[in-house]
Amino acid sequence: MEFIVKLDRLLVFLLIAGAVAMLTRRLRVPYSVGLVLTGIILSFFPFFAGVPFTKELIFNVFLPPLVFEAALQIHWKELRRELPVILMLATVGVCLSLGVTALGMRYLAGWEWISALLFGALIAATDPVSVIATFKEAKVQGRLRLLVEAESLFNDGTAAVAFGVIVAAATGSTLGGSGVAKTLVVSMAGGILCGGLMAGVLLLLAGRTEDHLVEIALTTFAAYGSFILAERFHFSGVLASLTAGLVVGNIGPLGAISPRGREAVAAYWEWLGFIANSLIFMDIGIHLSWQHFAGALVPAAIAILLVTLGRALAVYPCCALFQKSALHVQGQHQHVLFWGGLRGALALALALGLPPDVPHRDTIISVCFVVVSFSIFVQGLTMTPLLRRMGEIPLPHDGRNQRRDHP
Repeated sequence: MEFIVKLDRLLVFLLIAGAVAMLTRRLRVPYSVGLVLTGIILSFFPFFAGVPFTKELIFNVFLPPLVFEAALQIHWKELRRELPVILMLATVGVCLSLGVTALGMRYLAGWEWISALLFGALIAATDPVSVIATFKEAKVQGRLRLLVEAESLFNDGTAAVAFGVIVAAATGSTLGGSGVAKTLVVSMAGGILCGGLMAGVLLLLAGRTEDHLVEIALTTFAAYGSFILAERFHFSGVLASLTAGLVVGNIGPLGAISPRGREAVAAYWEWLGFIANSLIFMDIGIHLSWQHFAGALVPAAIAILLVTLGRALAVYPCCALFQKSALHVQGQHQHVLFWGGLRGALALALALGLPPDVPHRDTIISVCFVVVSFSIFVQGLTMTPLLRRMGEIPLPHDGRNQRRDHP
């Protein structure tokens, strides 16, 4: 009976998601913003009470398909060319952002060091869910989209490891500088290995069949299996799914996956990405409440300023290092990288997973919700006009007969 009730609620969510997609298209409002607003409205109805929103749900259910689907569309040759810039932003940039935010929350908000560092770590990385949804919906193409989306996928590894190290310190464990470096390398290398292993198994099996339904099932196994396997051994699940998607997307078309299978796989993952995005953004809206804002207005305002400053220091100095090289990032692209550093479900998942004895835990969660709300509504609503002003996307026109590219 409980399963039937949950299935009923899921079906209602899917119906609402379709209606919101049509409405936001007509109103030219970002789809993610419309979903969060819808979630806020749904929170007033008892039918939607008790909808779960946990770290485990976000990490194990929503994140793998979203990362895998994004990676399927990344060409390895283009990624390899931009890898130095992406890795600089995803490592040094994340650490700079973390440091600025932690210092500010320690001395401006008066938090203990451990609370300030944990918040800095969980909010430092841009959220791949929000970033990919926004840029896909805006139909951004070329180098800019690759830089923004790939960085959001890679920087999660750095932030997640930093968060884990700080949590370990908060619970009594100690790691020296060499221990932190080792943890980072092992987490990233292990994630890549798990992703490559799962993708290899998929391609080996897919090469023995031309049944597109079997090929779809195998890609699902690769996306979730690589993520779960990596997290099981405390590696980066995001890097695992990212690697699996890259391998399948670049090697699969060479013969392992049949022509009909490639079309079916692409359509299937576009649909699954739409479903995952719809549910995760509505879930955020359902769990937003006035208590998150009323109880933490001052530290939240400080946090928004610090996170914005930290993002600026993560982007502009790192890009300046490539100023005189072939990898130079033009100024307007740097502005997009800065303002397009959206926060979302990933930060909330880490905040909700904080140990109960962390000082200011409830305040950290509330501040995180406020920062994510600012990111979705302020940055999300202004991102498309900014891109249009910079000439990265065409002017709006009547596209009723065109297919919508859902996030």
